[in-house]
Amino acid sequence: MATSTVEDYLKCILLEDQAHPGALVTMGQIASALSVAPGTVTSMVKTLAKSGLVSYEPYSGVELTREGRELAMHVLRRHRLIELFLVEVMGVDWSEVHAEAELLEHAVSDRLIDRMDEMLGRPSADPHGDPIPDARGKLEEPRAASLVGCPLGTPLRVVRVTDQSPEFLQLAEREGLMPGSELTVTSRSEAAGTVLVESAGGREVSLGFRAASMIQAADVTD
Repeated sequence: MATSTVEDYLKCILLEDQAHPGALVTMGQIASALSVAPGTVTSMVKTLAKSGLVSYEPYSGVELTREGRELAMHVLRRHRLIELFLVEVMGVDWSEVHAEAELLEHAVSDRLIDRMDEMLGRPSADPHGDPIPDARGKLEEPRAASLVGCPLGTPLRVVRVTDQSPEFLQLAEREGLMPGSELTVTSRSEAAGTVLVESAGGREVSLGFRAASMIQAADVTD
């Protein structure tokens, strides 16, 4: 059985790989994501490599082996199903579930996770729109673009919010930018670094490029 620390590292490497495909995950990326010292990361990565869970290239980075990816997907599935269960069944606010799921993902059994999955109707995404791997570890990323890169004047539906800090999620909720919300990007200013969004109800919201890049949307007809 993998320890919670091993699972945290493997999930972190998986998420960094998804965010930056085609490149090795560096020790600095892992250290920043897990808030640990680079030296600690290097020691742990060497241990993971000896266990056959990662391939490590000194001074370059790391990538998951097939076995490591399978375990990382298993942890990610648990995390995202727990988040959705906490919101849909327990009534926990979507801005609070990430930290809770970080703890619970190491404690629940596979049997309980399968039961949660069944109760929730075999969902494809968590409350933030992140895709949930299926029981075989298959993950389908949603077809979407951030509000910085999506077309102007086209009716869109929010499908994913990638910044899951409580503060940003509360902002998204206040401004009506949660997954499922419909909107139109009416204008974009490179000079000011702002995006102007109009909700389905006609409300206008101005977002900076950073905030807009954390919200992904797709054509309502997709």
